[in-house]
Amino acid sequence: MMRNISTMLKVLLRNPRMAFVEPSITKFMCSYMNRFRVRKVGQNLILHSHLPPLNSRAYSKFVEEHLIKRVSGPSHAQIAITNACPQNCEYCYNKDRTGRLMNKETILRVAGELKDMGVVWLGVTGGEPLLNKDIVEIISTISNGCAVKLFTTGCGLTPQLAAALKDAGLFSVSVSLDHWNPEVHNKQRGYKNAFDEAIGAVEMFRNTAGMDVGISAVLTPEMIRSDDTDRLLEFIAALGVHEAWLSELKPTIEPFWNRRIVITEEDRQKLVHLQNRYNSDGKMTVNYLGHFEGRECFGCNAGRKMIYVDAFGDVSPCVFTPMNFGNVREEGIGQIFSEIRSHFQPGSHCFINCNYGLLRKYSEGRKILPKAESIKLMDEVRFGELSVFFQLYYGTNQISRAVNPKKMVA
Repeated sequence: MMRNISTMLKVLLRNPRMAFVEPSITKFMCSYMNRFRVRKVGQNLILHSHLPPLNSRAYSKFVEEHLIKRVSGPSHAQIAITNACPQNCEYCYNKDRTGRLMNKETILRVAGELKDMGVVWLGVTGGEPLLNKDIVEIISTISNGCAVKLFTTGCGLTPQLAAALKDAGLFSVSVSLDHWNPEVHNKQRGYKNAFDEAIGAVEMFRNTAGMDVGISAVLTPEMIRSDDTDRLLEFIAALGVHEAWLSELKPTIEPFWNRRIVITEEDRQKLVHLQNRYNSDGKMTVNYLGHFEGRECFGCNAGRKMIYVDAFGDVSPCVFTPMNFGNVREEGIGQIFSEIRSHFQPGSHCFINCNYGLLRKYSEGRKILPKAESIKLMDEVRFGELSVFFQLYYGTNQISRAVNPKKMVA
């Protein structure tokens, strides 16, 4: 039974162009959306924070450009607006990235170009993005017609800043909190006040009317394979937030290029089932990033519908993939994305989880692979079969033009 049927009727009335979406894709999207309970926060109808609000201009653009016109540009992007951060997380995907920081003007230009390419969801990250003194102006500018989500440790937040971010157009925020035990969280984050600042930020955001508030948690394999994930979710739910955004620890940096650390498909399925169980209760939304990446949903979209620009302007397929394909000061973001897209295909599994071994082969001690080595690495990559969504998206007659059969696993 469709749990969101009345809401979906409202969304359909607001987006009459949905009638032009391929029926098989509409059926898939309806089935997918039924896994979650639509929540109303302020004026926004939110399925989960990885999609624009269903009644927003950004969602209408998603329908028009990505489901009907099927533009080749990305739908999702993340931009780091600073690399400064008081924490020293052992698994940080930005560890040891260096260069000349983008200024406000460059950030706004790149964000505008991304929106012109089709981006409807933009994650603002860092470092700690709250440490950028221009953050309110940046979000106010880029949120026009685009769903903007903030990823933060909470460091530097004040009630006044929380309210200003909401007024600037921020639709959702995820505060980093990896464990219910302050000592464990602080140790993993390399910062003695990490836990207290995160809890304080949650309170400030919760007290900001109309703000969609979530917790972002990185799960270790030990947590996934025990009952600790359930315990963590119970703790998060007690904080009164709208959503728990979960991701497993990714093998982005050298200390984690280890088969024992990378999750298995069994681990992923366990988290998917946990997500579905929580969401069936109709309380706090659980949004596990890996549910997107599975073959049964959208698969991995790194370099196809997702792109990442770090604080120095270097462009990667996603935040977890330390491969540089160009810098926005030297080339247009559209040109760089076209280069990335020529090497990447929509896979049925998380790219970095499957290919971290190639990073070991090509890194030669470098933290971020330069463009030439990134392209060499991609020559060895083979992608799994298309996800269910992209099989429908491209259709039998279009798949051969959308992907390179030589890059597919036999």
